[in-house]
Amino acid sequence: MITIKSVAARAVFTGATALFCINFAWAGIPIQQWTQPSGVRVYLVESPAIPMVDVQIDLDAGGRRDPADKPGLASLMASSTSNGVRATATEPALDEHQLSEAWADLGAAFGGSAGSDRMSFGLRSLTYPDLLDKAVVLAARQLGEPSFPEAPWLRDRPKLIASLKEANTRPATLAARAFSRAVYGSHPYGREMTEESLLRTSVQDLRTLHASAVRACDAKVSIVGALTRAQADVLVTRLLARLPQNACTPQPVVPEVQALSAASEQRIAFASAQAQVLLGQPGYKRNDPDFFALTVGNHILGGGGFTARLTEEVREKRGLTYSVYSYFAPGLHAGAFTIGLQTRPDQADQALGLVREVLAKFVEQGPTEKELQAAKDNLIGGFALRLDSNKKLLDNVANIAWNGLSLDYLDTWTQRVQALSVADVRAAFARKVQPDTLATVVLGAP
Repeated sequence: MITIKSVAARAVFTGATALFCINFAWAGIPIQQWTQPSGVRVYLVESPAIPMVDVQIDLDAGGRRDPADKPGLASLMASSTSNGVRATATEPALDEHQLSEAWADLGAAFGGSAGSDRMSFGLRSLTYPDLLDKAVVLAARQLGEPSFPEAPWLRDRPKLIASLKEANTRPATLAARAFSRAVYGSHPYGREMTEESLLRTSVQDLRTLHASAVRACDAKVSIVGALTRAQADVLVTRLLARLPQNACTPQPVVPEVQALSAASEQRIAFASAQAQVLLGQPGYKRNDPDFFALTVGNHILGGGGFTARLTEEVREKRGLTYSVYSYFAPGLHAGAFTIGLQTRPDQADQALGLVREVLAKFVEQGPTEKELQAAKDNLIGGFALRLDSNKKLLDNVANIAWNGLSLDYLDTWTQRVQALSVADVRAAFARKVQPDTLATVVLGAP
């Protein structure tokens, strides 16, 4: 049942998001960090202005640790925690509808997801004691005591399979899958959920993964909101209280992504009005010292929209595409460097040749001074937008926590961008991008 109090809470809760953190970009952001006796590492930014808190729990249980024959298991398990919680000696079981109604009644939210590197659970609640206490108890139950009932899984699995079948009709999806295999090879980053892997996955697999992977000892918890350090410490202890409290045994080492030793090119036939073109290779890890130089350099090359060099050369001057882009996707391992575009099938070879030419020139010569200054101005000028909501600030704090970045990372971000030279960018690209060993996928061109 939704009460008047919970409706009012959600109204405050929603409106607060737009107001929160408005001054963070203009002053230092003090991130407090400590480690609990259990091994949990906590990162906190206090902000008492709005009675709200956002919490993110990150665990080393992402897709890179999925069984090779069941890619996507971590994501399925994390999202399935919302299907219900088990009964305890003092608390009744809740099915998915009762659990959803309980969250609605609190005007709060909790849920799980998993990416390639980590599994994450997020809690958002107002900090009024009568609401927050109940939200923490409910979140602790969903995190530590999910029931993984059979019926919702048997209901949802056919929907997921149908979604995958539909995705297999899209040229962009097919090109992206082929490109991922070409870049990552047998590394877990290149695995994707399939119809066959879904059919192999059972509710027992979800339960087994939860029992082995969701553990307090290696959790990193990021918090932004109206809590003191003492209050945050109690909150974390209560959130994780229903997880196993044993010391962590080391997990298996995940191999690194291997650099490509030679160029490759795949041509995939597909009846489409537009050809899909992707090229790239493994890039770098998120904690790499070249991060800032590569971020700024990519903004100039293909990440800066209409001001990017690829856009200027491929779209504006020659009209070969509506959109061309480049990006790095760094993680715990070397995430892909990708250049992508769509073009008329009869223009695919011309566009591809031009992209390779622009990239090779950029790696060899780097940006111009004018391009570098424009990129700095754009990135620094937009930095405040990276922190203008509760959720964005939490994402940044969790990024610092997960990747082991310095606690003053946000405070020094603009200075580190401003200090870059043309030589810095050129040297970073020369270290990380090898134009002669690119993997290329062209789908839909003759």
